[in-house]
Amino acid sequence: MQRVLVSSLVAATPRWLPLANSILRRRRPRSSPLPIMLFERTTWSKPRKVSRGISMASRKANKQGEYCDESMLSHILWWKEKMERCRKPSSVQLTQRLVYSNILGLDTALRNGSLKDGTLNVEILQFKSKFPREVLLCRVGDFYEAIGFDACILVEHAGLNPFGGLRSDSIPKAGCPVMNLRQTLDDLTRCGYSVCIVEEIQGPTQARARKGRFISGHAHPGSPYVFGLAEVDHDVEFPDPMPVVGISHSAKGYCLISVLETMKTYSAEEGLTEEAVVTKLRICRYHHLYLHTSLRNNSSGTSRWGEFGEGGLLWGECSGKSFEWFDGSPIEELLCKVREIYGLDEKTVFRNVTVSLEGRPQPLYLGTATQIGVIPTEGIPSLLKMVLPSNCGGLPSMYIRDLLLNPPSFDVAAAVQEACRLMGSITCSIPEFTCISAAKLVKLLESKEVNHIEFCRIKNVLDEIMLMSRNAELSAILHKLLVPASVATGLKVEADMLINECSFISQRIAEVISLGVESDQAITSFECIPKEFFNDMESSWKGRVKRIHAEKEFSNVDRAAEALSTAVIEDFVPIISRVKSVMSSNGGPKGEVCYAKEHEAVWFKGKRLIPTVWANTPGEQQIKQLKPAIDTKGRKVGEEWFTTVKVENALSRYHEACDNAKNKVLEMLRGLSSELQEKINILVFCSTMLIIAKALFGHVSEARRRGWMLPTISPVSKDCVLEESSSEMELLGLFPYWLDLNQGNAILNDVHMHSLFVLTGPNGGGKSSMLRSVCAAALLGICGLMVPSTSAVIPHFDSIMLHMKAYDSPADGKSSFQIEMSEIRALVSRATDRSLVLIDEICRGTETAKGTCIAGSIIERLDTVGCLGIISTHLHGIFNLPLSLSSTEFKAMGTEVIDGSINPTWKLTDGICRESLAFQTARREGMPDFIIRRAEELYLTMIANNKQTSMVHNEPSNVSPSVNGLVEKPDSPRNRIETLPGAFEPLQREVETSVTVICKKKLLDLYNKGSISELFDVVCVAVGVREQPPPSTVGRSSIYVIIRSDNKLYVGQTDDLVGRLHAHRSKEGMQDATILYIVVPGKSVACQLETLLINQLPLKGFKLINKADGKHRNFGISRISEEAIAAH
Repeated sequence: MQRVLVSSLVAATPRWLPLANSILRRRRPRSSPLPIMLFERTTWSKPRKVSRGISMASRKANKQGEYCDESMLSHILWWKEKMERCRKPSSVQLTQRLVYSNILGLDTALRNGSLKDGTLNVEILQFKSKFPREVLLCRVGDFYEAIGFDACILVEHAGLNPFGGLRSDSIPKAGCPVMNLRQTLDDLTRCGYSVCIVEEIQGPTQARARKGRFISGHAHPGSPYVFGLAEVDHDVEFPDPMPVVGISHSAKGYCLISVLETMKTYSAEEGLTEEAVVTKLRICRYHHLYLHTSLRNNSSGTSRWGEFGEGGLLWGECSGKSFEWFDGSPIEELLCKVREIYGLDEKTVFRNVTVSLEGRPQPLYLGTATQIGVIPTEGIPSLLKMVLPSNCGGLPSMYIRDLLLNPPSFDVAAAVQEACRLMGSITCSIPEFTCISAAKLVKLLESKEVNHIEFCRIKNVLDEIMLMSRNAELSAILHKLLVPASVATGLKVEADMLINECSFISQRIAEVISLGVESDQAITSFECIPKEFFNDMESSWKGRVKRIHAEKEFSNVDRAAEALSTAVIEDFVPIISRVKSVMSSNGGPKGEVCYAKEHEAVWFKGKRLIPTVWANTPGEQQIKQLKPAIDTKGRKVGEEWFTTVKVENALSRYHEACDNAKNKVLEMLRGLSSELQEKINILVFCSTMLIIAKALFGHVSEARRRGWMLPTISPVSKDCVLEESSSEMELLGLFPYWLDLNQGNAILNDVHMHSLFVLTGPNGGGKSSMLRSVCAAALLGICGLMVPSTSAVIPHFDSIMLHMKAYDSPADGKSSFQIEMSEIRALVSRATDRSLVLIDEICRGTETAKGTCIAGSIIERLDTVGCLGIISTHLHGIFNLPLSLSSTEFKAMGTEVIDGSINPTWKLTDGICRESLAFQTARREGMPDFIIRRAEELYLTMIANNKQTSMVHNEPSNVSPSVNGLVEKPDSPRNRIETLPGAFEPLQREVETSVTVICKKKLLDLYNKGSISELFDVVCVAVGVREQPPPSTVGRSSIYVIIRSDNKLYVGQTDDLVGRLHAHRSKEGMQDATILYIVVPGKSVACQLETLLINQLPLKGFKLINKADGKHRNFGISRISEEAIAAH
């Protein structure tokens, strides 16, 4: 690339020949002779012209050598690549005016392109040289301007127009108004760019003197620009911090290093699998990605990364992203890179917050995380949305996501679980849990840009910690939260020390910051001066700190304001009185005291003030004192604006007093920020603890509403045998995490898992749902959270691995079977006797016979390992293989025959299910009937041929009895060919039967839970045409179903059945409707049954016209006790 750059310099103009030649001389040992020959040809082609060019360019090159040395060359090439990616027509035209001879890209031959000493361009160039890969915005008056490369980026990504249009004789230049800086920074950082902001030194300057400038700060992706935030009265949205990530490889496995410049922390997770690294990259938004040269070395001894399968998954993830290589010691070199990127001092220390993987389960693989919705995936129910209520997003949601992706050790999980248990049993009120990002705290405190609003929020955090410590119930929770907070922050803080520090910091903030209860900081008000003036002048600093800390400055403002009021009264009020006395509708004089908002001044605004005859009448003397108002640049504001010397002097003194007061307030705020920097670790710990508390309280509330329970976590002790500690998992009453028990859609299953399951079942029978449900419950359990079951005992697995259906990857040249084998290889190689392995429809993407054998071999391997898990399959030939299995069990998703049709029950049973329900499933999904009929004929033919072949070869037609002793009966309903469903019974009888069954089941469930005191008989009564309910229904709760003439149903509930049915029948077309009703015990039960029927009846084939009430979620049914969330 450097040779290409040199060639472009030569081709562009002869004046860059000496520069190009100097570059080549420095790089000659590593370059080919081709560029030198190019120089020779160029030199001999036009000797006179070139010689003149050399002599002219030599002087300029010597002058610009400091900006064009070899150290800048790589950065210029980097910007060249960025310019080639511009696509907007306006930005493309700007790039054509660039030259790649300096880090700004300025062509000195164009207008405003001078790089002479003393020019603004040279000053910008000096700043740019310090941060050559950042977009530089320089404050010039009321604008932030960019030139050269940076101007092209503004036009391309920030939607700005170039200054001066697209005229071709000027350098590229663009910018934004001061008020739009934040939006421009957001646009640039969103596109991955870092921005360096240069501010002007505010204040008076000498005439024709250039203003001083300084680098006020930087904006990076994940790290916003905070300069000036201390003086504003609004919050700034802080994005999630984006780390610099490095990946290396060693004998231990992959190592992922993450460095957060904002927090000055780093973590180095060693011993990761390739899948775990890819998962972390997929969910992490990083600022820069660095790959260590150790990744290039594979088992084949070549340096082709990704060859022969090793590293292929990681290569596929990284190959389409922007990354750079680095070598040396991974951690030290990456920290050096971070210091270089952010312009930090070499002595800047980063704190190691690495959490050891010892005793912790493996991080979730990408496939597992996506298939249960921990990582948002289209079509997959989101586990995160079920774990937390909808109003608990942001930081708490991020904590739960990270907890699920990186399951904690047993001690941490036990602490989280105990905290959840206590949260479910408390009776006192709880704090609001103020959540502040730790990165935001650190950034604002280190920059000394914490405003009074943030100080109040920090105090709220501290006060809430102390509130929890003073309450007996909440104090127990607080002590449990110390454990997960310590892991999340890498800090260990004792409870007593935490409370003492919180008390001290909160008291210190209260001593300085005005908490809004003081009455001595009211905005100044005088009758003769517009209130808006004083509000604009004083609202930016009053009410920030206590007046006692700036009493002198506040008093000076009060006196200056009073003097200004006196001057206005003496110089302007007499004129106003005169104007009012002679005012007429025929164009008489007009005048009033007005606030010139743009100029921050109080002036007199009037016209036709000069009297025709001076007669020493009141106000004439003041009119003579008026003079035209001028702005800060000495220009006349307008014909109607006037002031006096006395008012101007008073106004200047008031402005000066306000500025002094504002500076004093900022001094106090920044001083407090500086003071609290020593306590930054405590503040980070407190903010993180409250985030965890809010997340867990939200989780317990939502989980209780959904009917989830806390499991018993079985630890794995090094001192005991595995069978005694974690060889079994029991999930009683397990249901899919995405279903709500209140809607009655969930089928409960009891899973007693002592070994590996081989699971069979029909299409749509619930195999995939079973795997997802088991995976989610196990993951939630080992994280210490509540699970979707009525009771559970879960071992603390060392890894949970779920593999669902694979898809092909044309970009990597791999088929779906190749992808599947690659993923299953990772699962099998990592599985231990403490793992949970779940594989759905194994070996589905290849030829049946060989796929069956591969699946059988994998099952044997996992059986030998001794892990728990489920392998689902439609490859029934597995059961005919001579497998060597010691503990594997065969399970099936049940089926039942209804009206001659085989239907799934979605219940887990023992045995083998060979029925696929393929024809019924295809018919239900709209496959043409003639195709289904022909498929049935072919199926019968194939079955007959298979039987004949089996008889010829003396092969059994059923499963060998040697396979675990589980043999299905030949006449089992599961082995029958599917039949078409029978005819329906009369609609009213079907509705009555369905409603009765559903209500009986629900009332029995409520009675068993203790939610109702006695078991009620369910009696469904029909109210026909011209009939009405009996008086016994008055004042009692009931549910009812209206059967309309178009066979559609309406489900409702009421405490006034007579009145409600009368209202329904008064509507057009409802006079002949039939009504069924059931009297139930109470309004809340009626609401639950209404919701249940609305969700259940459509599943039985009925059509409903009101489905909105089926979304009811909250019902007032009491639960048994705090034991409702206990394990047992």
